[in-house]
Amino acid sequence: MFKFFAAALLLALPILASASSPQFPKGQKPVTRLSPLFTTDFDFEGIVALSNCSGSLVQYEGASDSDQALILTNGHCLEGGMPRPGVVITDRPSRRRFDLFNAHGRTIGTLNATRLLYATMTGTDMALYRVQETYEQIRSRFQVRPFSLSSQRPTLGTAIEVISGYWERGYRCHIEFFPYSLQEAGYRQVDSIRYSRPGCEVIGGTSGSPIIAAGTRTVIGVNNTGNEDGRRCTMNNPCEIDEDGNVSFTQGYSYGQQTFWVYSCLNAAREIDLTQTGCLLPH
Repeated sequence: MFKFFAAALLLALPILASASSPQFPKGQKPVTRLSPLFTTDFDFEGIVALSNCSGSLVQYEGASDSDQALILTNGHCLEGGMPRPGVVITDRPSRRRFDLFNAHGRTIGTLNATRLLYATMTGTDMALYRVQETYEQIRSRFQVRPFSLSSQRPTLGTAIEVISGYWERGYRCHIEFFPYSLQEAGYRQVDSIRYSRPGCEVIGGTSGSPIIAAGTRTVIGVNNTGNEDGRRCTMNNPCEIDEDGNVSFTQGYSYGQQTFWVYSCLNAAREIDLTQTGCLLPH
C-alpha cells in the first residue's frame, strides 16, 4: 500500500489508502539496503530518510531562510501509525528524526522535528513536519539547500524524478495521467498523479519520496502508492475510479499526490489554517 512506500470535492468523496513504505511488514526496516549504484546520476541534496519511509526538506515559495525548516512525507508514514479514514491531524508535538542527505547520497546529519503540522490519508496522503533547525542553520552546518515546494498544479507530460532516501535510489519518468480518484481499501485520494512506465516502478520504502520536476529543485508532489498484485481496490492495490464511477486497475501502476493545495490554506503568517476561505486540503 502506501509505499510506506509509505475542497468540496475532497470532502464529498469516500476515502482511500496506498503505500510505498517498506513492505515487509510496514514499519520494519530490511537488514540491508539497495546498492549505492542506485545513487548514480541523481542529486540527493535535501532528501531525507525516515525510520519507515522517505521524505524531503522543502521550503514554501517566498519563505524566509530564518524560518524553521519543513519536511514533506506521507500521512501513512506517521510514527504513530496510519491515520484512520477521515482523520486529519494538525499542529501536534513531534520528536521525529530525519537522516539528511547531501548531493552524493551520503547521510551527513540528523534533523529533529518539533511539530507535526498536518497529516492525513483522506483525499490525499501527505504529512508536513516542522524541525527545530532553520534553513539558514541547515545550510551553514550541512551545506544543504531545501527543495522549493511548488504552488502550481503540475501539468501532464512533465518529466519527473522520484528520489528515495530510505532506499538511497531514484526513478525517472513523466506524469502520464491524473486519475479522478484512487480507491485503496478504506481510503480514497483525488486528482492523483500516475507515473509512466518504464521508469517509476516504485517499491515499498519509497513512500514519502518527493516528486521533483526534472532538472529543477522544485517539488510538485509526494510519492505514495502502487498496484502491486493486480488486485482491485485492496490495500497495496489501488484502483482508479473515474467521474462516472467506472473502476479500472492495472498491476504495476504507481502513483503520487499533488502538494500545491497547501498554499490555499496558508494564512498571513504562512501557517496552515484549515479555516482559510478556499482551503483545498482535506479537513
